[in-house]
Amino acid sequence: MFKIDNEFKNANISRTIRFTDSLFEKLNETAHKNDISFNLLVLQCCKYALENQQLDDDLSK
Repeated sequence: MFKIDNEFKNANISRTIRFTDSLFEKLNETAHKNDISFNLLVLQCCKYALENQQLDDDLSK
């Protein structure tokens, strides 16, 4: 289950990424509802996706 925490408050590597309008709005709304920054939410989402990804080997079983 996706859970918001403050593990990434000191993130310091800057990158530029582009979002679709609808994804940006959903992320922005979620960050606001959880009283966290947009950046912190994106970091949390990336961590969750990496930890829960299905590897190619998993798909062939």
